[in-house]
Amino acid sequence: MSQTAGRRAGRVMLVLAWAAGLFLATRFFADWEGERTNPNREPLSRVENGEIEVQLAGNRSGHFVADGRINDMPVTFLLDTGATDVAVPVELAGRLQLERGAPVQLQTANGRTTGYRTQIERLQLGDIVLRDVRAVIAPGFDSEQILLGMSALKRLEFTQRAGTLVLRQHATDRP
Repeated sequence: MSQTAGRRAGRVMLVLAWAAGLFLATRFFADWEGERTNPNREPLSRVENGEIEVQLAGNRSGHFVADGRINDMPVTFLLDTGATDVAVPVELAGRLQLERGAPVQLQTANGRTTGYRTQIERLQLGDIVLRDVRAVIAPGFDSEQILLGMSALKRLEFTQRAGTLVLRQHATDRP
């Protein structure tokens, strides 16, 4: 009888060990995939000669994706020098409590649509902080990422070299 109970306990322990191993492997590969999609979860910042510099690594597709904040809420940015304004998906704009302003016609990859002007009080990427950034709430933009367009990027100096994007904010441009 005790030998049967010992075997049962051994089988239970084996099943639990396999379940724990699968769980840990799943977590590891999910984190690894997330790192490949967004290698800038904590963007590196440095201050030198009164300038704030943030370095971003390109992801596996060559895009620059980075975590940041809008009005002190965490967000993920996709830097897009081809976008005129910062573009925020409708659902995300609601969670960020961005107010819809005047309607505006938008030309997107999916055609023309109507978006809404809005203003971002505080946008942060690493130690770079921008205030009163013009943005647009973009319907039909189904993403959890915010396109960081030229309404923000034009306030910074940026250079790209060997898969790295360096953003600089001069002391005179800080709020």
